[in-house]
Amino acid sequence: MTEYAVRFSKRQRFEHAIVMTTFVLLAVTGFPQKFFETGWARGIVRLIGGLDHLRFIHRVSGIVFSLFTMWHIGVAVILAAQRKMKLTLLPNRQDFKDAVQQLRYDLGLVESQPAFDRFDYRQKFEYWGLVLGGLVMIMTGLVLYFPMLVTRFLPGELIPASKVAHSNEGLMAFLVVITWHIYNAHLAPGIFPYDSSIFTGRISKKRLKHEHPLEYARLYGEPAHDEPAPPAPETPPTP
Repeated sequence: MTEYAVRFSKRQRFEHAIVMTTFVLLAVTGFPQKFFETGWARGIVRLIGGLDHLRFIHRVSGIVFSLFTMWHIGVAVILAAQRKMKLTLLPNRQDFKDAVQQLRYDLGLVESQPAFDRFDYRQKFEYWGLVLGGLVMIMTGLVLYFPMLVTRFLPGELIPASKVAHSNEGLMAFLVVITWHIYNAHLAPGIFPYDSSIFTGRISKKRLKHEHPLEYARLYGEPAHDEPAPPAPETPPTP
């Protein structure tokens, strides 16, 4: 019988569901505006009910994404200040060492992969890419949403600059999710075809021990790797 460990809390799974939903809506309604001259973009606009409907959905999704991003950061700061949450997603020196060792392992230069804790360097990269990229999208989106207000206090050149940054950051985020996140989360060997942990909150202990041995050892007090049993003491010869 498979034993499971808790990987994600209800709050974390809820946040992921909101981010995933709003990200899809923002992509579906944003790219037709970026590539408005193409046939497929015009088809999506017609399918949604026109440009006004498309822009309305895009803006509402952007507001929801912005509010939940601020809520996520606020909750993390409060819980960390109260010492109720460890900042396990903060990059550290060990992450760079792990990345180098992983590259050497992939090239066949060393025999063992690095032992990861709760999150490895790839997951931390994805997380901070989402947070920092999301902040860029939020700030530039607000500039585009309130251009008249912004130009009362800041130079007008900020409007076209924000449009370029908003558009290109959105495209880059989409490509990173498709080529990096989807592969590592669902299509990588050992995971394919589907990783349900972010939806159920559970991960098998066997997989946890394999992918995050340091966390497994901390949670269950067992060795991160199977260690060979010590040799049995020699039995003295019988007289």
